[in-house]
Amino acid sequence: MIERLETLTSGNLPAAADLRVLTEDVRSLYEDVAWHLDDDQVERFPDFFIDDCSYQVVSRENFTEGLPQATIYCDGIAMVRDRVIALRQTQVYVPRAWRHFISGVRVMAVVDGQLHVSANFLITEAMSDQDPTLFLVGQYLGILVRVDGQLKFRQHLAVYDNHHVRRSLIVPV
Repeated sequence: MIERLETLTSGNLPAAADLRVLTEDVRSLYEDVAWHLDDDQVERFPDFFIDDCSYQVVSRENFTEGLPQATIYCDGIAMVRDRVIALRQTQVYVPRAWRHFISGVRVMAVVDGQLHVSANFLITEAMSDQDPTLFLVGQYLGILVRVDGQLKFRQHLAVYDNHHVRRSLIVPV
């Protein structure tokens, strides 16, 4: 179940120094995920989630209207893993390279020890025989928890602003 944006912005924030440290931890998580995806190491993607997780890629319109349709929908770590297995074992696609650019990383609230976070993303795609193009742009909304000292996603939403997705969403965003 997606927690609404209004919920993500309610809660307490720690003192400024602690908030800076938390924000850097969140930035590091997003950059680690992006690096592995850009390096075609999608098998590592599930490592960034807890077992009871939600991962969705959804249009801004559907998110704003509370509509249930998501372009990618994974409820639980098994579905996240299945997404990677399907990518590697069943899908055939033209070789391509992605680059993730992440900015505006913010801790919006800390609720019951969970970080409610947001960040902007821009993803480019380069096909093997074409110049790079803008693939997706939008906002990550997440709920993070610490497991053995590492931040992991309980909820990871990629809410994209594109009017439409020009090509298939093959790899996780």
